[in-house]
Amino acid sequence: MVDVRYVAQYFLSKGSMTHKKLEKLCYYAQAWHLANHGQPMMPNRFEAWIHGPVSPDLYAQYREWGWTSIPQAPENKELFTSSEIDLMDKVYDIYGDYTGDELESLTHREYPWEHARMGCSPSEYSRNPISMKDMRDYYGERIGKNYA
Repeated sequence: MVDVRYVAQYFLSKGSMTHKKLEKLCYYAQAWHLANHGQPMMPNRFEAWIHGPVSPDLYAQYREWGWTSIPQAPENKELFTSSEIDLMDKVYDIYGDYTGDELESLTHREYPWEHARMGCSPSEYSRNPISMKDMRDYYGERIGKNYA
């Protein structure tokens, strides 16, 4: 497994982006890795914050950027397996043209985030973890994998 901050750097090597967008790309990398392989790609957890899934570790790294774009980073492919690179490239191909706000809206309509926020009002602060099992099962179902 590789730390979420290295996954973030991989996505940032593709171009500058906001912190919100970066959080969601990393979330989708974790979710689709769980769906495809049944195992997490990263040991870091994601929580159901107001603006969608957030990794507290990644938030601590980039929070000073606020709503401005984080600059492009150097490539770090050597830290990943070819399978992980393929998965992150697919995630970027699918979600990379979306804005952070669009990705937030998308995650708000998906079960793992909704389930973790159960009982919270839309504007209520939450540090509830998003279940890796929910991520694996929800996204796995979309590709025809049943882990139940």
